[in-house]
Amino acid sequence: MKIGVIGAGAWGTALAQVASSGGDPVTLWALEPDVVQAINERHENSLYLPTVALNAGIQATGDLADLANCDALLVVTPAQHLRRILTNAPVATKALILCCKGIEAGTGMLMSEAAQATCPEASVAVLSGPTFAHEVGRGLPTAVTLSCGDKALGEQIAARMKRPSFRPYLSDDVIGAEIGGAVKNVLAIGCGVAEGAGLGLNARAALISRGFAEMTRFGLARGARAETLAGLSGLGDLVLTCSSTDSRNFSFGKALGEGKPASELLANRRTVAEGAFTAPVLRDVARSAGVDMPIVEAVCALLEGSQPVGHVVEALLARPIRSESSER
Repeated sequence: MKIGVIGAGAWGTALAQVASSGGDPVTLWALEPDVVQAINERHENSLYLPTVALNAGIQATGDLADLANCDALLVVTPAQHLRRILTNAPVATKALILCCKGIEAGTGMLMSEAAQATCPEASVAVLSGPTFAHEVGRGLPTAVTLSCGDKALGEQIAARMKRPSFRPYLSDDVIGAEIGGAVKNVLAIGCGVAEGAGLGLNARAALISRGFAEMTRFGLARGARAETLAGLSGLGDLVLTCSSTDSRNFSFGKALGEGKPASELLANRRTVAEGAFTAPVLRDVARSAGVDMPIVEAVCALLEGSQPVGHVVEALLARPIRSESSER
């Protein structure tokens, strides 16, 4: 199986490193010409993954047409650009392994739904889980969920991507794997806000556990399985992303909690904090489905600048007393 990667940010580059570590050639599409040049000439991506010496088997390109001879494509684009990129790429009947996490604005579609609508003949899988790109790129131990409705294809992709330090666990719950990845980004912003505002570790633990309850409610409403949400692509990814400034979403939230406006933070970032774009879409989809997600609502209020941190925290704490189990 010949692998191509669409997107040469930190995560796309790290996945290209994994896929090429067995000596197999990998084609990596990058938007920036200087990134293409640096990868091909110096085997480095100093812009997005500066700590990793890249395998010589990674061949970078700025032309999506160069992916035409690949059997499967790891799609690592920002979520809101997925449909546009796929429209311009040679993906008609390929296996698409979606590695981006979010919900499409305007449609409320998950990435697999948007990809299938754009490329109806393609086979779609989702790779998600607790992964910091710089650790994956350096070959540190990592486990992920690889979800695919086609069992044979999932097994083929898992065999191609498995490495001594990179272990895929197979699932057929594509919706569950996607919802975990999308919702945890929003919750990580909330945990970052708690850090930036000096609310303490008790508050962070409460946000993680109650956030997981929100993730579970939303996931079950969309047809996900509870065990998927409690696995690597749900709870595992949530714990990692909510616990470190290595997370783009957590560090973005931390800056929000320190009083910096969201508009300024988004304008000055080279990398994408996906949760900032997912949050209002998730809120609207949850409202339409009648799913209560107060932490997501609070993050949206902070992103929109409609309320200061103190008022948002007070509103969360002032919610009516209920049984913990009844809110799951």
